[in-house]
Amino acid sequence: MRRDKNRHGLSLVETLVAGVILSATVVTVSALSTRSMSGAVKNRAYEKAASLIDRQITFIDTLGIDAFVEAGQTQGEFGQTAPGYTWKASYELLGVDNLYEVTLTVSWQEGVGKKSQSVVTRFNGQSILF
Repeated sequence: MRRDKNRHGLSLVETLVAGVILSATVVTVSALSTRSMSGAVKNRAYEKAASLIDRQITFIDTLGIDAFVEAGQTQGEFGQTAPGYTWKASYELLGVDNLYEVTLTVSWQEGVGKKSQSVVTRFNGQSILF
């Protein structure tokens, strides 16, 4: 096929190739943006869980580990401040002058599965030695 030097424009093949390249670019950008949004939602859930863990640890520290152990409440919900999030604490007396190791786990429902984040820390109870 010969091209006339006076004709300006693109051939059908050139137009189709440009359309395919443009379509592939749009699909790729859309997929990347969807992944980015999905990652942001997951990151927000983990940040909220970390904040709730910090709040619960602060509560235990303010109350005192001995009073927390006496109360016996080792699990609960955060209520309206964080609906769908629950917490569970387990503790172990390490035997070194009332030193407790506390594991605090915050769980939440995400999609069809359950996600959780845990922290292990230590609290010093009231000393029995004076």
